[in-house]
Amino acid sequence: MQVKKWINEGFSDYELVDAGGGLKFERWKNVHTIRPELQAYFKSEHSLSNWKAKSNLEFSEGKNQSGVWKGEPNKWHINYENLTLKLECTKFKHVGIFPEQAINWTYIKSHLDASKRFLNLFAYTGVASLVARSTGAEVVHVDSVKHLISWAKENMELSNLSEIKWVLEDALKFAQREAKRGNKYDGIVMDPPAWGIGAKGEKWKIEQKLPELIEVASQLLNPGGFLILNTYSPRVSIETIRGITENHFPESNMEVGELWSVSTTKKRLFHGYLMRVVK
Repeated sequence: MQVKKWINEGFSDYELVDAGGGLKFERWKNVHTIRPELQAYFKSEHSLSNWKAKSNLEFSEGKNQSGVWKGEPNKWHINYENLTLKLECTKFKHVGIFPEQAINWTYIKSHLDASKRFLNLFAYTGVASLVARSTGAEVVHVDSVKHLISWAKENMELSNLSEIKWVLEDALKFAQREAKRGNKYDGIVMDPPAWGIGAKGEKWKIEQKLPELIEVASQLLNPGGFLILNTYSPRVSIETIRGITENHFPESNMEVGELWSVSTTKKRLFHGYLMRVVK
């Protein structure tokens, strides 16, 4: 089976400058960061000392992938097209957006308008929600972490947008209830975690939940609607994604492949699997 490769090359306020040695060197507007990256198992183009001379922030990883940042600023803003996004140093090396998803933001914007409804599951800080809302579409944003909902609201206000519906809840449970209510959407995006522990101690494993996620998405989508799924779990293969999707979306237009970023120095980073289907 030939595997499609989507290549993300960044945007004006984001640049993957270089990668290698288990790290990546990035530019976020005028702030440069050094972060751990498992997929950067190759040799970087430039030396770590060269990166350090130009960096503002560096993340040092400790136990359980948490760690500390050295440097400043702790918070700052960048732009994606007409949107303003707050970035912030977190204890898990992340800063608030996954820039490789820009390739999906472009897709979302080109497939929505003011007559459409959009559902963002596992919505994080909400860039996909903002992109969808900027088209005039009705947007429902679902995440189970209160702090991330607040962050997404702040991004909405910074971007001069309004009237996104915020749902603080388990994404799968909400989607299943929406299906029972008979609600429909013209676009759905979901970026589920590989694993996790719920608010009541329940365990989440993407390889176990993926069939339910894709099934409920098929129930929620209007004819002609699109589903975007991202997964970074090594326990879920392209063949598995394709098989489950074909089962629930027969005779639909589907693409499944790999998501990559390319640095300014021509290093490539793998970001997992991406699936797009139009019902």
